[in-house]
Amino acid sequence: MPTERTSAGDPARTLQLLWRDSTPDRRRGPRRGLSIDAVVEAATAIADSEGLDAVTMRRVAQELGVVPMTLYTYVPGKAELLDLMLDAAYARMPRTDTAGQPWRQRVTAIAGENRDLFERHPWAAAVSTARPPLGPGQMAKYEHELSTLDGLGLSDVEMDDCLTYLLTFVQTCARAAAEARAAQHDSAVNDEQWWAANAPLLARVLDENTYPTAVRVGAAAGAAHGSAYHPQHAYAFGLQRALDAFATLIGRHGDPDTTANGPADTGS
Repeated sequence: MPTERTSAGDPARTLQLLWRDSTPDRRRGPRRGLSIDAVVEAATAIADSEGLDAVTMRRVAQELGVVPMTLYTYVPGKAELLDLMLDAAYARMPRTDTAGQPWRQRVTAIAGENRDLFERHPWAAAVSTARPPLGPGQMAKYEHELSTLDGLGLSDVEMDDCLTYLLTFVQTCARAAAEARAAQHDSAVNDEQWWAANAPLLARVLDENTYPTAVRVGAAAGAAHGSAYHPQHAYAFGLQRALDAFATLIGRHGDPDTTANGPADTGS
């Protein structure tokens, strides 16, 4: 389960900070020449290299060369800082121009943009956004992503449902990929090496007569992917199934593109 969530701080102060409609009270201490953006950039750099747990007000202050109390004149605490970090990451996301492309290609591009986001900022995949930070980055992202589903005959609720399903799938894949990387790092061997080393042990306990289907399918999948789980294949396979499901929904509304466009090639 995620250990951090957005919108956990003071809502009014967070929105002020996100939309920059207030300035910090500099009367509390000497002028340091900092800015909210500088604080967010420092915190993001720490999270990118060491993980979100390493981000504390004290550590960010240390990186900026100020005493911790100075930061509190800019950001009330870590909860609000997390919202600012995520919204800034959203704002910096490249927005692919997919105007005029078939809807499958447009949706595939959105999935890819979010996957790239989690590659750049792995900590973001572990954050719960059930209550999203409604800042300018979040809203620009939402507007851009909804545009790929607009005009397909879907209702507004169905558009939001499809986008939520897609983004949840991408985030889940990102978390699984991060876990796979962590397992490889901690064990100092890749999956192929791990399975090769443990194959004799498994052969002694797995009876083909007792688990015939599991042994057959597991062996086939392992031979195909080099491990029990292959992040890239899982993403590519799952994305195509999501697109197929969207096609069924869109087809109910009689959209002509549904049958005209085949699956997008996302690799394997």
